Amino acid sequence: MLFRWMKRVFQSQPLPQKNEKSFRNQTKPHEKLDPSLSNTLSSIREAFKDSPDFVVREFAESAAYDIPLAVCYIEGLTDSVLLVELMQHVVQFVNTAPSNEELRADDVVRRILPTGHIENLDSPYLIYRAILTGHVVVLVDGERYAIAVPIPGGERRSVQEPTSQTVVRGPKEGFTEEINTNMTLIRRKIRTPDLKFQMHYIGDYTQTSVAVAYIQGIAKPEVVAEVTKRLSSIRTDSILESGYIEEFIQDAPITPFPTLINTERPDTVAGSLLDGQVAILVDGTPFVLIGPVTFFNFFQTTEDYYQRYDISTFLRAIRLLSFLVSLLLPSTFIALTTFQQEMIPTTLLISLAAQREGVPFPALLEALLMEITFEVIREAGVRMPRAIGPAISIVGALVIGQAAVEAGLVSGAMVIVVSFTAISNFVIPYFSMATAVRLMRFPFMLLAGTLGLFGILVGAVPLLVHLISLKSLGADYMMPFSPFYKSNMKDLILRVPWWAMKTRPNEKAGPNKTRQSAHQYPLGSNNAVEHIQEPEPDR
Repeated sequence: MLFRWMKRVFQSQPLPQKNEKSFRNQTKPHEKLDPSLSNTLSSIREAFKDSPDFVVREFAESAAYDIPLAVCYIEGLTDSVLLVELMQHVVQFVNTAPSNEELRADDVVRRILPTGHIENLDSPYLIYRAILTGHVVVLVDGERYAIAVPIPGGERRSVQEPTSQTVVRGPKEGFTEEINTNMTLIRRKIRTPDLKFQMHYIGDYTQTSVAVAYIQGIAKPEVVAEVTKRLSSIRTDSILESGYIEEFIQDAPITPFPTLINTERPDTVAGSLLDGQVAILVDGTPFVLIGPVTFFNFFQTTEDYYQRYDISTFLRAIRLLSFLVSLLLPSTFIALTTFQQEMIPTTLLISLAAQREGVPFPALLEALLMEITFEVIREAGVRMPRAIGPAISIVGALVIGQAAVEAGLVSGAMVIVVSFTAISNFVIPYFSMATAVRLMRFPFMLLAGTLGLFGILVGAVPLLVHLISLKSLGADYMMPFSPFYKSNMKDLILRVPWWAMKTRPNEKAGPNKTRQSAHQYPLGSNNAVEHIQEPEPDR
């Protein structure tokens, strides 16, 4: 009922009128370029007026060169060294071109542009977008299309180690804010022409470059088509980060659980693409979106495949256990100490009763007070300057916790429960899932404080139903349990050795589900040596 009411409220509000002077409304994508150079330059100057970084260099008529030509670009978005080289070629051609030779755009491409990647633009819309993305646009009088030369420049952050996802074993490189650099990092790991990138430009004012990456033959064509459809339907003024895209294209907008993975590690994206998933790269952010995903993908890391399968299996079990502890430990403690004291051992119950003797608050209020205090300290540590942030968070937690116990406001057992809950939350590899657990913890605490263990069950059943109903780009969120796929159990909680994972996950892979050639024994085992050395029978 609440969701229906919210839907009616949102639908009843009239949509505001779009600004008619926006980039998309100023120039229609299908409008053709005027062959007159003077008219085209007037339109471009009008569009970029009050822009001191916009430069137009005109080459007027002369005895040796009788067709005007102009070069347009924006300083700061282009490489100054390559720009000087390009202008030198233009000047050299102007001074040496035969006077009786007819100049055409093909001649411009062949003679004056020292680059291999050249685009022909036949509309003002494409010209503006090229200029704003670091291209140098060459306009020739009488031609119905312009020529764009990509020489992007400006200050950029170099490839560094990821800051949000630490690496123990594996590549130390992370994505940057430059989409071309990110595409190159993926190309270096997947060296096949089947790796495809579909470009989109989203945002009336930002015109943000968004690339959809997938491997043809491995990814499901219907998933690629669905992602393309959802991106094409976005109508907004700006896209500044991949979080904008995530909210626009996710299947369930009203849920605390993430339905897309965001990562800044190229090896994670490469491994996901090889499993049949689709990646969405957004210019201006190092975080790449991956989908479709399942609930269990948020407890798996790329490092699980860089170390032994038994260690990886153990770590995955620890992460899932930490998920349950982070979600249910405070509510379980509240329920046991408030309603089901008979389930606590007598010695422990006496100790807890002695600690709570002078505490003036009930267990529910005590837990809420400690949890909110810890959330405030954690947020303060994030927002504080990096040099003092960790010190403030650690010292603040220790001092406040110790002072609260000595003052008799909370019990020592509650401090231990809240601290261990917070530590367990940090074990979850992806921050988006960890945040969802932090949010869901409070409803469970309220249910436990009012109904006891029965309240936890009342909250757990709808939560499980909600998880089963979720989808990620059309794929079921709780696969391979719902629906059940026996073949996909080899890489869920238990990770079998690499030589046993012959096929890709059914819920993600497309036509090509074979990951490796079938062999009976792992390479390096005694049986494998005997199998290899066995002579072939005479024919």
